[in-house]
Amino acid sequence: MLMLICFGVSWPISIAKTLKTKNVAGKSIIFLYIIIFGYICGIIHKIFNNFNWVTYLYGLNAFMVSIDAFLWHKYNKKKI
Repeated sequence: MLMLICFGVSWPISIAKTLKTKNVAGKSIIFLYIIIFGYICGIIHKIFNNFNWVTYLYGLNAFMVSIDAFLWHKYNKKKI
């Protein structure tokens, strides 16, 4: 739970920085996709094994990382 809260604090900071600078240098879209996949796996596990309020933290974090990934695609100057 504390890990999710710590990550939950860091993603809005990352999103705000990207929105302010419109620069995604140093961010890896593959890394963001892996993080989103990990959160989705966590959500699935919680749904089938121990659904509680922590499941919503997984969902919120996955949503924020998805926003960060969207911004990466929006501001990426290199074609992948």
